[in-house]
Amino acid sequence: MENRSSSIKKASWIALCGNVVLAFSKIIIGFISGSLAVLSDGIDSATDVLIAAMTLVAARISVKPGDNEHPYGHGRIETVATAVISFIVFFAGAQVLFNAIGRILSGAPATLPSTMAVWVTIASIVGKLALAWSQFYFGKKSGSPMLIANGKNMRGDVVTSAAVLLGLGLTYLTGIPIMDKILAAVVALWILKNAVEIFLEANTELMDGTSDKEPYKEIFAAVARVPEAGNPHRARLRRIGSMLVVDLDIEVEPAMKVRDAHVIAVKVEESIKESLPDIYDVIVHIEPFGNVEDERFGLRAVDTED
Repeated sequence: MENRSSSIKKASWIALCGNVVLAFSKIIIGFISGSLAVLSDGIDSATDVLIAAMTLVAARISVKPGDNEHPYGHGRIETVATAVISFIVFFAGAQVLFNAIGRILSGAPATLPSTMAVWVTIASIVGKLALAWSQFYFGKKSGSPMLIANGKNMRGDVVTSAAVLLGLGLTYLTGIPIMDKILAAVVALWILKNAVEIFLEANTELMDGTSDKEPYKEIFAAVARVPEAGNPHRARLRRIGSMLVVDLDIEVEPAMKVRDAHVIAVKVEESIKESLPDIYDVIVHIEPFGNVEDERFGLRAVDTED
């Protein structure tokens, strides 16, 4: 757990320092060069500074052990932080969009941005590619959905910076300054799209949902390796940070002693942990063969078939 926290902190510090440099550069050059698109891109990078700071705080909290108020531990803070990230990104995109539309509708005379805007945008693309790679690398290494979300956000930033560069080129080719404002609005729409996608992923996890059936398939395969355990059903997964809580029912011989049934449940638990390494806890409910109940929740093996 400490190694995981160390990876998240390292990634967060890289993102924090890198985005401070990029945000400061683009905002200053955006003002000096007169490019609203570059300035908007800089504001987006400024939100990434806040995000990196938040991931550092989340990394500290997530490693705290469970207590009376949080028996499942504090790993879910990463999912909460991911949802907050989506709101920050959305707010930044909305501000940029309103600013761009206001400039377009104002009809005020505009001048062509200076070439400084081009060079800072090229530097931004290179820098964001490196930062996105670092977030994905440490995110996969630590199994952190929060870092993966931040990596997706920065990958989107690469696209927006590339769009800014393209727009600046079109502005110089056409000699029409308003192209810069139009492009700023397009960049803002892309930022809003990223924010919505990040929120939807975080919301699925907060609601204890998942679109990935592979862990369920692994669970049913693990139970099948325990011959005495029959009819695994009502399987449910809950993700806590990078860890999974597994809850399922199995059936055993009705005349079996409690001690023997317990041994089978332990075998099922061990088999699942061997199949899925990132397990926080496994809860196995024992039922007699042929048991019929109104069980409306959870998945059966047939539910995981494509």
